[in-house]
Amino acid sequence: MARTVVISGGGTGIGYAIAERMAADGDHIILIGRRENVLAQAAAALGDQTSYVAADLTETQGAEHVASHIADRDATVDVIIANAGGNIALQAPEPRPEGLAGVSRLWTENLRLNVMTAVHLVEGLKPHLADNGRILLFSSIAAYRGSGSGSYAASKAALHPYAIDLSAELAPRGITANVIAPGYIQDTEFFGEGISPQRRTWNIDLTHTKHPGTPADIAALAHWLAAPEAGNVTAQIIQSNGGAVVGR
Repeated sequence: MARTVVISGGGTGIGYAIAERMAADGDHIILIGRRENVLAQAAAALGDQTSYVAADLTETQGAEHVASHIADRDATVDVIIANAGGNIALQAPEPRPEGLAGVSRLWTENLRLNVMTAVHLVEGLKPHLADNGRILLFSSIAAYRGSGSGSYAASKAALHPYAIDLSAELAPRGITANVIAPGYIQDTEFFGEGISPQRRTWNIDLTHTKHPGTPADIAALAHWLAAPEAGNVTAQIIQSNGGAVVGR
């Protein structure tokens, strides 16, 4: 039976790869993101079973807009994939305050980008979540290894206890909540204008497999965690990084 799968950050990269994998099963996909043109192109490529909602999930109004879309369709949600996020320090440069004000801004923006986008989406869709549903949150290897400034790593690590609490709350309804923590994944927009060859080599050299991860790798993992067969897997943080978390 076809399910309804909501994917934030679904227009590109990992989110799009997951949407593609789920759509192949005949599931109805609802893509969420801030850029309507990107979502429209992705939905067209995925086929008639895919729709989209342009919404900024850093704000509660964005999640309310998504929930209204679900309610208007008189639908339930079977899978929530809260993939939207990023590191504000790697996005398009803009003037930022110096000193403490700059540090505060970096932390606040990364928490909004990575924690609140997930919390707003999940909490907004809880009333529409079907029994035996699935919730997937997205962390990072940075939650284990750090991220330089601390803010990005901390924002990703915050999702770990959130998933555990969601699992405890929703398990009586057969709903699971898990976290995927990828390492370096090539062919995404995470590094903004692009990763330097030196940084790419460094990331790959940390792995045991000696090759980068791909969006398809994460999509395969997400597809399994969202499947009925994974009903006994919940409150877990599952890493996919080629061994990079432990270094060389």
